[in-house]
Amino acid sequence: MVRTRAKRVRDIDDSVRRLVQDMIDTMRAAHGVGLAAVQIGVPLRVAVIEIPEEDQVRILINPQVLERQGERELEEGCLSIPGYRGQVKRSFKVKVKALDLQGKEVRIKVEDNLLAQALEHEMDHLNGVLYIDHLVSKDSLWKLEEEETTESRLKSGP
Repeated sequence: MVRTRAKRVRDIDDSVRRLVQDMIDTMRAAHGVGLAAVQIGVPLRVAVIEIPEEDQVRILINPQVLERQGERELEEGCLSIPGYRGQVKRSFKVKVKALDLQGKEVRIKVEDNLLAQALEHEMDHLNGVLYIDHLVSKDSLWKLEEEETTESRLKSGP
């Protein structure tokens, strides 16, 4: 399922609202930064992101990347590939538009921070792409030691 391109949400109804709440609960239980619906077996273009230092959950329905600029190398992991991290290439600046739970368009423009990384990471999921597809090299993926797994998720990358 994680390699499946998600379908657009046609109507933001109660089923989508329940899905979003389930995703937020799942993401928090796993100590993740973001989660795409495809990661829990729902092929819809829905993602949630919660940056640890911020006091808000971003809900993205039918998100689209409007612009990417620059390039940077970052450490990244994923709830869909537990126990591993890798060095990936991501954009320096990212601009995204999406709908919120009320159907209102939201635009997010960020640069050089965890939110920019998480936006690209979750958008990739909605397109059937995983972070391992962006590895700097085949040797830049490593297995975490057991005690590193939770701590590492909390310190960096989606």
